[in-house]
Formats: sequence, C-alpha cells, structure tokens
Amino acid sequence: MSAALEGQCPYGFGGDSASAGGVMAPPDVVGAEATTARSAAATVAGSAPAAHPVAPVADWVNPAELMVDPYPTYERLRSESPVAWVPALNKFLVTSYAGCHAVELDQEIFSANVSGATMNRALGAQPMLRKDDPHHAADRAAINPVLRPKNIKEAWAPVFERNARTYLDVLEEKGPDQADLNRDYAAPVASQNLIDLLGLKDVTVEQMRRWSHDFIAGAGNVLDDQAIWDRCAASRAELDAILDELIPFYQQHPNASMTSALANSGLPFDNVASNVKLTISGGMNEPQHMVTNIVWALSRHAELRHSVLNDDSLWPAVFDETVRWLSPIGMYPRETTRATTLGGVSLPAGAGLGVVVGSANRDVNHFGPTAGEFNIFRPKTAHLAFGSGVHLCAGHWAAKTSIGQIAVPLAYQRFPGLRTDNRRPETWDGWVFRGITSLPVTWN
Repeated sequence: MSAALEGQCPYGFGGDSASAGGVMAPPDVVGAEATTARSAAATVAGSAPAAHPVAPVADWVNPAELMVDPYPTYERLRSESPVAWVPALNKFLVTSYAGCHAVELDQEIFSANVSGATMNRALGAQPMLRKDDPHHAADRAAINPVLRPKNIKEAWAPVFERNARTYLDVLEEKGPDQADLNRDYAAPVASQNLIDLLGLKDVTVEQMRRWSHDFIAGAGNVLDDQAIWDRCAASRAELDAILDELIPFYQQHPNASMTSALANSGLPFDNVASNVKLTISGGMNEPQHMVTNIVWALSRHAELRHSVLNDDSLWPAVFDETVRWLSPIGMYPRETTRATTLGGVSLPAGAGLGVVVGSANRDVNHFGPTAGEFNIFRPKTAHLAFGSGVHLCAGHWAAKTSIGQIAVPLAYQRFPGLRTDNRRPETWDGWVFRGITSLPVTWN
C-alpha cells in the first residue's frame, strides 16, 4: 500500500499541514499521487527555517519511520522534547497529553484557521473545522441536535443495524478463506451509514467512497497538482447538483438527517455544502478503521476477547480503549495567533503545530506506566481520540453507537470465532491518520 492521501484527514487533521509525508492512501489511490505526496514532504522540508533556537530541534524524526510504526518516535519525543521543532515536517510537534490538551482548550492562541488551507479549495468553501468560534459554533449548531446521543439511539441505531447486517451477509458470502474485514465490511458499512446519516438520496457506496477519496486528495494537494483539483471540482459539481435539489426539498420536508438540519439552519449554500463535503471526507475513516482496529486488538488479546464475548456490557470499554490505544486520527494542525509558550517552549506568532493526539493517548504521565498496553479494564481516564474543547468531534456518539455498540458486536454474534487470518498478510499505513488498509479474517 502506497503512502499517499487518506491520512490527510479531511476534517483538517493534517490535510493542510506542510508535510504530506505522514499520510496514507485509500485503496485505489496509488502511483503518481503517492509520489506527489512524498515529494511534497521533501520539498517543504527543504524550505524549513534553519533553526528555532528557543525550541528543541528533533532533526532525527523520519517521516518514513512514522509511516511504518509511529509509536517509538512518539515515545522518544515525549521523553526528550514533548514540544519540538521537526525540520522534516516543517512544524512543531506537540506529543504530550498535557501539551495537546492545552492546545485544544485555547482556540484564541491556537487557531484552527491555519494558513494555506488547501482544504478550503478542495471543498469549495471554508468548513467548520477550519474555523474558530463564533463562526465555528454557528456552523456546528446546525448539526448538534442530529448527533446527540438520544437522537442517535432513537433515529439512527436501527439504520446502523440494518447496514451492519447487510454487509455481514457480504462478509459471510466471501467465506472464512477469502474475507477481508476492511474491504468487505468495515468500509462499506461506514460508507452506507454516512449516506444515510447525511440523507443523500440515490448515492451508492462506491460513489460515496470516490467523493471521499477525491476531497481527501484535494485537502492534501500541497504541490498544487491540477489533476487532483480537477477531480475535486468534478466531485464537487456532482455533489452540488444533488444538494441543489436536496436543500429545497428538505426545507419543505425536513427529516432527521444532517443535510436536512443544515438546509434548515439559515446558513448560506456554501456553508451547507462545504460541511456536507467535510463530513463525506472524514466521516468514513474513523468508523471504518475502528471496526478493523477492534477485531485486530481482540485477536491479539485472547483473555480480553473471552471476557467481552461473555459480557456484552464490556463493549463500550472495548471501543474506548481501542480508540485510545490505536487512535485513527493521529495528528491535526493548529497555528499560533501570537507569540506564546507551550510546555516551556517559546513559540512565535504564526507557528504551525502538529497536535499529535496519537502520542498523547499513550502518555505515561497521564495514563500511567501501562499506557502503551491494551487493557479494557483500565481505570477510566479522559483521552483525546475525539479531540477536546470546542472542536470535540461532533460525530463521536454516532461512531460509538454505529461501531462500538452495533457493527462490531453484531460481527461477533454472527461469527463468534472471528479473528485475524494469519495465513494472509495484513497492511497498516499512516500516522497523521492511521489504520488497517487490509485485514484478512477467518472464523470457525
């Protein structure tokens, strides 16, 4: 699997960062685009400032090693310099829990409205996760009611269950010698859930995945590749044509969907459309990777797997521990609005930061000496897998319900012996957005 574009989380978690070297490709994005992404990292790294004398310089950080396994690098950064200038990435990396949490809670100093936002061009307008309050709050207020726990349970849990059962049939048809959990179950379930949650009519799973890949590619298009912009423009036009009809329809016939809520919010078309595209770009990735991450983790911890299969009340803990231990969103950008100090390090105004929550979620200073281990019986401690503060992921309850309470438990109900298939290779990729791109599974 080539490291190209999927890791440029279209929620802005890395998509507009100077480096495209820590990203991962969707299954059908390879070749030239992968080369473009790697070249972008080298180009930008070459233009980095010579030094930041007031800050530790981690010139040893290797983006290629981050792609393979970022956790040893994270551990060293937390130990030596939890706020450090990384020349290879042309930004400061913040790797401690305390540092990442501090950034999350202060949008006045650490802005989400970062410079050079390729995401804005990719989506056709500035989405909510490229905004700070009050502009961010105005956009988000429209969708908050749709994504509240009560509404998710009452309006959407039956839909999520229907979709899970549909693709469990597909998985079963593939059989225990051919099934790939990502290809045959996780990805299509996440895609169909998103189609339904957005209320997009006559949209296929394949169409949703293509849109997501195109917008992701645009969000990471730091080398200004015209072919990628052309793809983005074509997908935007295709989706905008649907929204041109859906928005007035939902204004007359509102329902429980996110697009209906946005259509009736009073926001202008560009705001509605950019936030639908934002959701399409990123709304597949974390749910998709959580399905495979949970099965992968339980396959390697037989005693915990046994406990869960004998006690359904443990599924929420399984989801929460997996999203901490194998955070699908590894890093996202912020930019300082003025000179400040973070973790004892002086940062200039306009400094680009990488908030490495994938590292923060294994910080022994917050989670204790077993932070690097998978343990569903760990004492409950706040993590940053869904962010924090005003930019706390709006869809986190939908993800917990659709995946942690429905998709994964139903998979084990259908196939109690479900486990990774060691006869066939699995593939991982990414660090900005990290996940399993192929997970062969089998069952008895």
